[in-house]
Amino acid sequence: MALPTGSFAPCSFQPRVRAALHAPKLPLQMAAAAVPVPRPARHRAGATKSGVSAVCEPLGPDRPLWFPGSSPPPWLDGSLPGDFGFDPLGLGSDPELLRWFAQAELMHSRWAMLAVAGILVPELLEKWGFMEDYSWFDAGARDYFTDPWTLFVSQMALMGWAEGRRWADYLNPGCVDVEPRLPNRKNPVPDVGYPGGLWFDWGNWGRGSPEPVMVLRTKEIKNGRLAMLAFVGFWFQAVYTGEGPIDNLLAHLADPGHCNIFSAFTSH
Repeated sequence: MALPTGSFAPCSFQPRVRAALHAPKLPLQMAAAAVPVPRPARHRAGATKSGVSAVCEPLGPDRPLWFPGSSPPPWLDGSLPGDFGFDPLGLGSDPELLRWFAQAELMHSRWAMLAVAGILVPELLEKWGFMEDYSWFDAGARDYFTDPWTLFVSQMALMGWAEGRRWADYLNPGCVDVEPRLPNRKNPVPDVGYPGGLWFDWGNWGRGSPEPVMVLRTKEIKNGRLAMLAFVGFWFQAVYTGEGPIDNLLAHLADPGHCNIFSAFTSH
């Protein structure tokens, strides 16, 4: 029986197939064994279950841990950026929950970094005389170019559209890709939480070799965690002192012995 060879044309093992099938007196079992079988692509442990990108290089077993000498839980295998083995309550033991928690922390970190910058920059501009009477904690009570109801509806519509697309990409990565098809540019692989491409990574920083990409993403999540703590501190200071973080910092530098966190728990 003639063997069609057209489907094997692009394969590098075509000569072996012919040699195996046309060799004289070659048993069928040996002929089958001589045909190389393509192996399935190997995936890194934890990449699928946690939704981490294939461009990240997992950290080794000797990675830094939140408590030196402790043993990280098996579901925190170093494949997620910012993984220091901290999960004392076992909240990430479910792979789907771990994937969701990782995305939730990433988005909250980015929002917190924007919030902290949105608080500090205008307050500095006020100190330098570029703005007047700025206060981030009563910004919602000010008069703007339109009424609060219009602002609320507009924000809900815009945020709903953006979050809806992000949710769709979480469920089906790559389904909302908006990258332009350029002949000399390779589009990024769908990567939940890290869209990249021309719009979100024009410098191509997030598509380098795996190890630097993991370093950059770890720096992002660490700065995001710090920003979340900073925002809580800003809120606490605003409630207690009625002033912004720059004013509180200047007061602390002028009198660190009395203007500090402990003064919030002492009577005046």
